[in-house]
Amino acid sequence: MNMEKAIALLKGKKYKMTDKRKDILAFFLKANGYRTAKDLNEFMEERYPGISFDTVYRNLHLYAEMDILETTELDGEKHFQIACSSEHHHHFICRACGRTKEIDLCPMHEVAGKLSGYKIEDHKFEVYGLCPECQVA
Repeated sequence: MNMEKAIALLKGKKYKMTDKRKDILAFFLKANGYRTAKDLNEFMEERYPGISFDTVYRNLHLYAEMDILETTELDGEKHFQIACSSEHHHHFICRACGRTKEIDLCPMHEVAGKLSGYKIEDHKFEVYGLCPECQVA
């Protein structure tokens, strides 16, 4: 996902493209991995003092619904990152810094064979741990 594609998606659904929405996109495009609503709120507060947490949260969920952002849950808290634009893949997610690394294999072929008679509608495969940089710290 890039800025132009995200803006086109929003405009295509008749959403206004405000400076705040562009700044949210810029935050996630610059971030290397998953970030929390709190991380985004702190970033936005520097630019827009007094911005409502509800405004930040509403936009996060709008972007997630439109597949501009991907979500995961780490330690009971929802985290967000810009949607990947590559082919089907999964992620390693660092629990300390939120960085991700793509995993180019999918275990669904084996899993699907064990679920005969079931209709699989979607799946998500994530591996959690510490990236090399966080192991040293």
